[in-house]
Amino acid sequence: MQLNVSGHHVEVTDSLRDYVESKIEKIARHFDLVSDVQCILTVEKLRHKAEATAKVNGSTIYCEHIEEDMYVAIDGLVDKLERRVRKYKEKLVDHHARDKQKTKFA
Repeated sequence: MQLNVSGHHVEVTDSLRDYVESKIEKIARHFDLVSDVQCILTVEKLRHKAEATAKVNGSTIYCEHIEEDMYVAIDGLVDKLERRVRKYKEKLVDHHARDKQKTKFA
């Protein structure tokens, strides 16, 4: 998985970059087909916004989270992104196929 972290009106320090990398690794554990994640950290007055675009098996998942602290915004972003990746993974699995096989043999 390739991770790109950039900042608008904020300097992305090594500690911020490491924090984002450690949090985004959780998503790679859930779903192996995440190929590319682009994370943009933005500061506008008192609003700290973290947004991410993840490329997953041919489609794109976008999330953003706004808080007063950048680390809290990153935590919220990762939670949202994790939920959306799980939802995408659930859509790929056909849960009704098992029911069809049971009725077929019965």
